[in-house]
Amino acid sequence: VDWNRWNMELKTPQQLEKHFGTNIATGLTSTQAGEHLARDGPNELEKPPKPTLFLLFVMQLTGFVIILLLVAAVASVVVNATGPRREDPLSYTTGKAIFVIVLLNAGIAAWTEHKAGDALEALSKMTQASIYVVRDGAEVNIDVPLVVRGDIVVLGTGDVVPADMRLIEADDVKVSEMALTGEPDDVAKTAKIKEKKPGEPEKLTPENMVFSGCSVTNGKGRGIVCDTGMSTRIGRIAQLIVHVTNGKGRGIVCDTGMSTRIGRIAQLIAGEEGGKPKTKCFCLPDTSANQTPLQQNLEKLGGRIGVIAIAVCVAIFIIGVAMDRKDPDNDSSAAWLYMILIAVTLAVAAIPEGIPLCVTISLSIGCSDMVKENVLVRKLAAVETLGSASVICSDKTGTLTEGKMTMVHMWAGGVSYDVGGKGFDPTVGKVKRAQTGADASQDPAVRSALLSAVLCCNTTISKVTDPETGDEKWEQKGNSSEAPIVVAARKVGFDESTSTEFRRVLEVPFSSSRKMMLTLSDVSGRTHLCKDGMPLNEGVSLLAVCKGAPNFILDFCTEQITEDGSTQPLSDRDKASVLDIVDEYSSQALRVLAIAVRTFEAMPFDAADEDLSTDQKFEACRSKLKLVGLVASIDPDRDGVPQSVLDARGAGIRVVMITGDYVKTAIAIAKNVNILQPQDDETVSAVDCARLRPGGNYLADADMDLLTSSVRVFARAKPEDKLQIVTSLQRQGAVTAMTGDGVNDAPALNQANIGVAMGIQGSAAMTGDGVNDAPALNQANIGVAMGIQGTEVAKGASDMILTDDNFCSIVKAVEKGRVIYSGIQKFVAFIMSVHIAEVMQIFFCIVTGVPVMRTPLQILFLILVTDLPPSIALGMEPGEKTILKERPRPKDEPVVLGWMWLSMVMNGAVLSIVIIIVYIISLSRYCDGSVFQEDIAQLEDSSTKLMKARTVAFISLVWSENVRSYTSRSFNRPIWHDMFGNSHMQKAIILAQLCLYAAVLIPFFSDHILELSGLAVGWEGWLLAIIGPLGCLVMCELCKIITAFQVGNYQKRLAERHEAEDHRLAE
Repeated sequence: VDWNRWNMELKTPQQLEKHFGTNIATGLTSTQAGEHLARDGPNELEKPPKPTLFLLFVMQLTGFVIILLLVAAVASVVVNATGPRREDPLSYTTGKAIFVIVLLNAGIAAWTEHKAGDALEALSKMTQASIYVVRDGAEVNIDVPLVVRGDIVVLGTGDVVPADMRLIEADDVKVSEMALTGEPDDVAKTAKIKEKKPGEPEKLTPENMVFSGCSVTNGKGRGIVCDTGMSTRIGRIAQLIVHVTNGKGRGIVCDTGMSTRIGRIAQLIAGEEGGKPKTKCFCLPDTSANQTPLQQNLEKLGGRIGVIAIAVCVAIFIIGVAMDRKDPDNDSSAAWLYMILIAVTLAVAAIPEGIPLCVTISLSIGCSDMVKENVLVRKLAAVETLGSASVICSDKTGTLTEGKMTMVHMWAGGVSYDVGGKGFDPTVGKVKRAQTGADASQDPAVRSALLSAVLCCNTTISKVTDPETGDEKWEQKGNSSEAPIVVAARKVGFDESTSTEFRRVLEVPFSSSRKMMLTLSDVSGRTHLCKDGMPLNEGVSLLAVCKGAPNFILDFCTEQITEDGSTQPLSDRDKASVLDIVDEYSSQALRVLAIAVRTFEAMPFDAADEDLSTDQKFEACRSKLKLVGLVASIDPDRDGVPQSVLDARGAGIRVVMITGDYVKTAIAIAKNVNILQPQDDETVSAVDCARLRPGGNYLADADMDLLTSSVRVFARAKPEDKLQIVTSLQRQGAVTAMTGDGVNDAPALNQANIGVAMGIQGSAAMTGDGVNDAPALNQANIGVAMGIQGTEVAKGASDMILTDDNFCSIVKAVEKGRVIYSGIQKFVAFIMSVHIAEVMQIFFCIVTGVPVMRTPLQILFLILVTDLPPSIALGMEPGEKTILKERPRPKDEPVVLGWMWLSMVMNGAVLSIVIIIVYIISLSRYCDGSVFQEDIAQLEDSSTKLMKARTVAFISLVWSENVRSYTSRSFNRPIWHDMFGNSHMQKAIILAQLCLYAAVLIPFFSDHILELSGLAVGWEGWLLAIIGPLGCLVMCELCKIITAFQVGNYQKRLAERHEAEDHRLAE
C-alpha cells in the first residue's frame, strides 16, 4: 500500500487549503461539512455486523444445557414412537412441549441479550468520543464520526487523533504511535515540511502528519483532515487483515493471519472490534469474549451440573431397570423404555436452564440503574467486579474536590496578600495586603506577578447566559488551575485584551515531567512590564515566563523581584524562606504555583534551526530566572465526599489519594475528606513519590509492597508512579478500582480490576483525570475515567465513566455492584434449590415405588413459567441497607459459597419433604388408600385418580415455591423483614399465580396437555395443597437459623482477615 500516495506531508498548508476547499482560519462551513459527510460517509471503521435477533436465537440452541434438553426431547419422542400409543398424537406431547419450551426459552434469552446489547450500545453512544473543530469561523465540539476531510481540527494533550491529519500548527506536540508502529516512545511532531536528507534513515511516519487512533501525549496543535474512516492508515490496515493469510517463498512461515505483525498491529488499533470475527460451530459468531467472568463461571457451573445430571440419570435408570419399574399406563412395556422417560424427566428437573438468562437480565438492568447514579458502564464485567473492590485509588482535583479553583492568597516581593471573592466573577473581591488590609491593586509586585502569570496562561473567562434560566454567570474556558490567575488579574485592572498586547513567540506546554509551563513573549519597546510594574532594561525585547511547581521553579531561580519591582539576588536562605511560605499555604489545602521570569535582548536559541527540540528551547529559556511571586488557590471539597470516604472505610475499602500536588497540600486535603484520620501518622501514611524511586530507580517489589501497604496519600506523583502503585497493590491481593481522566491514566485504568473514567474532567479502584493517569488506569482492576474533564484516551481505557466526576458516585457504584452480585447469588440459590428439590422428589418416587409425581412437561412449565419470574425479581433485589458495612468479598471467591450449597440442599430437602407429604396424602385420598404404583395400576380409572393427586401436589409446589421466593430474599433475615420492599417480587408472584390457575383450570390445556385438573380435586384438594406452603414457610425459616450462623462466621472470618491486614499495616 502506498501510504503516502497523496504526499500530504510535502504540501504546504495553502496547497492543502485549496485542495480540500477549506479555510485555515475559519474552517469549513456547515454546508460544506454536510456535503463532505454525505460524500465520504461517517468517520469510523467498518465494524463486524452485530448478531441479528435470529442469529442470537440460533446461538442459544448451541449451549450445553439446551443440547441436553433437546436430547431429552428426542429421547421422549423416540420412546413414544416405539410404544403402543405411537398412533396417539397426544403421546408426543411431552417431547413436543420440551421442544416448544426450549425454543421459547431460547427466544426469551435471545431477545434479552439483544435488548441488553442495544442498551450497552446506547450507553456507549452517550460516551462517544468528540473533538474540537473549526467550523464557520468558530471552534465547536463535534462527535468524531462527523469529522470530514478538510476539517480544521484542534488538538490538545489527551485527545485521540480523530482522522489522518497534516499538522499546520504544532506547539511541542508529541504523539503515541505504538498502536500503529509498535514503537513505545512518543514521537515529536512539527508543522514544518522536512525534506529527507541524504543518508538519513526513513522515518516510520512523517513528522508533520498525525494518524487516526493515536493519542496526543503532549502539546497542542491544529491540522487539516486528509483521510477519514476506512481511508485512514488504520482503515487500510484493517482492510489488509483479510488478505494476510500465509507466507510465500523459501523459508519457514512463523506467523500467519492475525499472528503476523500487521495482524497484531491491527488488533492493537481496532481492539475488540478488529480482526476476523471468531466463530463457533463453524459458522456462528463466538460472543464468549463479551461474557463477564461471572457469566463464564455460571456457564461452567451449569455444564458441571449437566454432567452430574447425566450421571444421576444413568444411576436412576440402572436402579429403575433393576427394580423393574414399569409404565403404569402400559404394564406390558419393558422397564427400560419407561426408565428412559423417567431419565428425561430427571434431566429436565436437574438442569438449571434459567440461570444464564437471569444473569444477563440482572447485569443489563444493573447497568441501566447505574446511569441514575451518574455511572456509565462500558464493560459488563465491571458491574460484578465493583462488589469486590478493596482499594480505591483516587485523583484529587475534580474528584475529591470541586475542580473550581479560587485564588485566596498570593505572595510577591516579600509581601503576603489576600485575594477576595469566590468563583470566576472578577467583579467581586479585591487584592489586599494581608497585614493591613490596604488595597494592593497598584502594588508593583502584585501587578508584575499577575501579569507575568497571565502571559503564561491559555485560559480565558467570559460572562455567559444560562439557556435554561436566563441568568448570567462567569465561566472559564481552559485549564482550571489557570482560571484563578486570570480572575485575580482582572481584579487588579487587567482586561481580556491585555495578553494580546504581548505577542507570544514560543510556548512550551505544561507536562507532568517538566512540572511547569514556559512562554516567551515580545516586550520590545517597553520600559516597564506594565503600568506600575517591574522595570525592563534598555534593549530587552523578550520576556520568558515560567509557571509551575514551586520546588521545581526555585531550582532555576537566581534572583527575585522586590516589593518595588526592583531585582535582588535569591540566596539559599531566601529559597528556604519561600519554601516555608509554600508549606504554610499547602498546610491550608491550597494549591501553590510559582511565577518566575527572565528577560532577553534576543532569542536565546537559533530560531532558524529546525532540528532544535522543544526541550532544548525550554532549557535555553529557563535558566537564571527571577522569582516574581507565588499564587495560592483553594479547590473546595465536593459535598458528600468526606461521608463517602467514611462509608468506604466502613465497607472495608481503603481509599488512597494519588496526586501531583505538594505533600503538605495533599495531607491537608486528605484530612478534610477523611482519607487521613486524626490518629494516622502523617510520616507513614503520606509520602512524596520520590520515596518510590530513590536514586531514580524504583524499589524492589518486596520493598515497594511494604511501602504501598501502609500509605494512603501519594504526593508529587508521576505517571509511571501510578502504574507502580496499582501494580504493587495488586501483588498484595487487592482488587483495585482506579479513577482517571488523562492520557497517562489509560494504562493503569486498563490494569485496574475496574477502570472508571471521569465524565466531566481502578479490587483497587483508581480515579484520575490528567494526562499522567493513563498508565495507572490500564493497570488498575477497575479503571474509572472522568466524563466531564476526562480525556478520550482515559475514557477509552476505562471500564466505567463518572458523568459527574464525583468520588461519591464511585462509592454508590460499589454499593450497587454489591447489591447486584448479592441478587445474583440469591436467585442462583433459589433456582438451584428448586432443581435439587425436583431431583429429590423423582428419586424418592423411583426408589420407593411411588408414581412419579409429575411429567417432564409439568416440570418445564414449573421452572420456566412459574419459577423464572420470581428468579428475575430476586436478581433485582434492592439490597440490604447494611451491605456497605460488609467486608469486600475475595476476588477469587466462587459465586456459590460452601454455606450457600448447604442452604440450597436444606431448602431443597424442605421443599421435597413437604411436597412428598402432600403427595402421599393426596394419593391416599384420591387413589382409594393406595400410594404405590403397582397398587394404583390395578385401580379402575387409575390415570384420572393419579392426575388428581398430581394436581394437588402441583398446586402445593407452586405455592410453596412462591413462599420460597420470599424467604430467599435474604439468607439470614426473617421473611417479614421488609417483606414488600421489592415491588418486582409482587409482580412476579402475581404472574406465577396467573400461570398456575391457567395450568390447572383451562380446559384441554390443563387436562390433555399438562395432565392436570384443578376442578376435579374439589375444595378439599385446594385445602390440602395449603399444607405445602405453610410447612415450607416454617421449616425454611428454621433453616435460616443455621444459615445465619454460617453467614455470621463467614463475615467474621472476612473481618478478622481485614483486621489482621490492618494490624499488619499499622505495624
